[in-house]
Amino acid sequence: MSAGANRARAWAIVGGAVLLVGIVALIISAIAGRTNTVDPTPSTTTQTATPTAPATTNAGEFVDASVTKKGWVPEPITTDAVTYLRAALAAASTFDTTLSTREEWLTYLDTWLTPDTRYDETERAADLQSVKVELRQAIVIPQEQWNALADQDGRITAVVDGDISRQGVPADQTGDMTIGTADVVLTTTSSDGSSGELSFDETIRVSVQVLCGAGSVPTPNSAQQAGDCKIVRYFTEPLEP
Repeated sequence: MSAGANRARAWAIVGGAVLLVGIVALIISAIAGRTNTVDPTPSTTTQTATPTAPATTNAGEFVDASVTKKGWVPEPITTDAVTYLRAALAAASTFDTTLSTREEWLTYLDTWLTPDTRYDETERAADLQSVKVELRQAIVIPQEQWNALADQDGRITAVVDGDISRQGVPADQTGDMTIGTADVVLTTTSSDGSSGELSFDETIRVSVQVLCGAGSVPTPNSAQQAGDCKIVRYFTEPLEP
């Protein structure tokens, strides 16, 4: 998957779904050049997993904790980059097709975004809009793949596995921006066609850029404040220090 833009700034999360003989399961494609680790043996479960808040963030410290009822990751209110990065890396591939539409989920992800302060103020709105477009076109699961998973009452939950590698952002004079890269375990769960479910894991390595400083724009009508961490963009491929 490619961004199709001069500036690298998005992240391909999930690929496509295919039908197998006798069962249906969503198969997530890796970004070219990534090495994925997949558990080849599906496990059966009848329980629905609900995304939980990051362990490092106390209850109540979220823009809207109730979004877990829709199968989404709640955005933490924090100035701690590691705490925020962990949630941001999970948010772009955690959803439940039985609880929301793709566009509803994407509209929610838009609220995590903030303009890139490296650009002139007259250019920030246009740049942010291009980030939103790219999020829909090159980052998250395409509509047709969402539909295929929805046909099987499917969901995906993402969790950061291990440490987060961090690096600075070119041309950022404030030092408030950081790029985080980590392994993310994607758990895909779908109906097995009868009364049970099929579930399997895949590990991918991904990157996201966040801003934790005075230039960040908080979510309107929330307890978030300027200076709290926000997402600037996702990347199509992992960026290592």
